[in-house]
Amino acid sequence: MTSQPHTAAAAGTWKLGNLTVNRIGFGAMRLTGNAPFGLGVPSDRERSISVLRRAVELGVNHIDTAAFYFSSTRSANELINRALAPYPDDLVIATKVWPGRDPSGAWWWATPEQLRGQVEENLRQLGRDHLDIVNLRMPPSRRTSSIAEYFAALAELRDAGLIRHLGISNATPEHLAEARAIAPVVCVQNPYSVDAPSDEQEFLRACGELGVAFVPFFAIAGSRREAGASATDSEAVLAVARAHGVSAAQVRLAWTLRQGPHVLAIPGTGDPDHLAENVAAGALRLSDDEIARLQSLHQDSA
Repeated sequence: MTSQPHTAAAAGTWKLGNLTVNRIGFGAMRLTGNAPFGLGVPSDRERSISVLRRAVELGVNHIDTAAFYFSSTRSANELINRALAPYPDDLVIATKVWPGRDPSGAWWWATPEQLRGQVEENLRQLGRDHLDIVNLRMPPSRRTSSIAEYFAALAELRDAGLIRHLGISNATPEHLAEARAIAPVVCVQNPYSVDAPSDEQEFLRACGELGVAFVPFFAIAGSRREAGASATDSEAVLAVARAHGVSAAQVRLAWTLRQGPHVLAIPGTGDPDHLAENVAAGALRLSDDEIARLQSLHQDSA
């Protein structure tokens, strides 16, 4: 008898404001092609649509996207709209603003006054009258700068009913404190993985103490970021994977979820087999000894 696949519910749940999500979600960045942002080969449209529908069938109810996730022939938001509208009542879609791309693919950064246009662009593409969560994505050049004017602009859109909840991305503890003084923050979305510097774990823990979700991106890819996961991995990760008969990516996701009940994973893929593996990682239970072995790898990277 064929066993039933694991669903996202196996990872447990967390509340983003008043929205309950399973802790294994889905990132839409890799839906548009074999490399993000127009590089490489465009995806097969029907395959990407089927991956999205299968994700929801497997219990995924938290999708991360952005209007700037597009290639020359594919738009992640349009694919989500085509695949899932009319949307399930429990589906939470999070998006990001501040970065933008013009039709040629060139990057630009919005002014506070232009953030409304970016929010409306996401609304149009997704076919919605409100956005569940909007993350203010910080540019690398603003890591030590104030975000108050930008976050206040999003808070106004929240008050106007265009946005339900707010978050911040690529942020620092100082950004979180500044944002929380303006409006409630339900999530921090930052790069984080088993081989990230150990001092970043302090921010993760601080978010948990505040009841703010920590949503790592590049949990599988690590330092390779947009390039995706490496064909090889550290021996510590591979040894744990062999012991459980799973992939290195699944070990990385299981480790991520063990970092706290407020930690949500949003692995992305355009491959249906990888999707099933990613969701199944929510049911993988690593031992304390295995977590300690992987934690030492985390600390060594500092």
